[in-house]
Amino acid sequence: MANLLKPLQAGALELTNRLVMPPMASAKAEPDGSVSQALLDYYAEKSAGGDLGLVIIEHSFIAPEGKASNQQLSVATDSQVDGLRRLADTLHRNGVKAAMQINHAGSAADAAIIGTTPVAPSAVINPRKGNLPRELSVPEIADIIDAFQKAALRTKQAGFDAVEIHSAHGYLLNQFLSPLANQRSDEYGGSIQQRIRLHLEVIAAVRAAVGEDFPVLIRLGASDFMPGGTTIEDSIIAAQEFAKVGVSILDISGGFCGYMVPELKGQGYFAPLTHAIKQVVSIPVILTGGITEPQAAEQLLAEGKADLIGVGRALLQDSGWTARAVQSLQ
Repeated sequence: MANLLKPLQAGALELTNRLVMPPMASAKAEPDGSVSQALLDYYAEKSAGGDLGLVIIEHSFIAPEGKASNQQLSVATDSQVDGLRRLADTLHRNGVKAAMQINHAGSAADAAIIGTTPVAPSAVINPRKGNLPRELSVPEIADIIDAFQKAALRTKQAGFDAVEIHSAHGYLLNQFLSPLANQRSDEYGGSIQQRIRLHLEVIAAVRAAVGEDFPVLIRLGASDFMPGGTTIEDSIIAAQEFAKVGVSILDISGGFCGYMVPELKGQGYFAPLTHAIKQVVSIPVILTGGITEPQAAEQLLAEGKADLIGVGRALLQDSGWTARAVQSLQ
């Protein structure tokens, strides 16, 4: 059997194969962030045939001030649960597992959208947005932890199979991880152990809400690919700590200004990151980045670069990609 088609057991998450649809913003939610028919149709089309092992729903905001863009999906209020349940049911009817990615944009939010000054670990200009955020107080950080916890609970209540915490692509948790954005002198800044303090507190809060048997993933921006930013050496430490406190799967990405890093090209261009992290943890690691060919995915798995393969842009452009990939490997 082809590596990509082998089942995988990741704690309580049983996957029929190792092919993942990573989160990709569709901007198809209702203006208030509710699930729309267009969003349901989109995910029904992408998951048709049941050939994906896991679909990770696009990043969804946990609080209004953490909203990244117009028509972004929301998991910020209890009123969203019924719509999210319809979304989970849509994927389950197609025979695939579903995870919800929960996120706070931090300084990557737009003041015109959220109606207030964006927040961040420190008052440092966001290199992608160019805006100057307001530094979070410790009590406000506690409120954000609470918002992540409540969002994770709503995810479970809606019938999803897992929840993914977003700490990549220059959003809030990635900002705390990165020396480019985190210049705090308190317990949330400084060494890598202090820069991941918020992550560990969020993971603990999420675990308390969803229980020990509900899979928790984290999307980790394992390198900023910018001078003075997070390095793979930082992220090796972070990944080991996340695994210790109960993260089920590490979903590796990179790029503080977004997942498209100009100098990185080719099939699985984040493979050096996933390979380095896979060597120091025992939990599964997801590799995404430029993968368009099934045989390339097979080779990356055979070489031990990762445990699961995320295919995003190819699937976004062609909903039939997955079925043809499976046929070619069979």
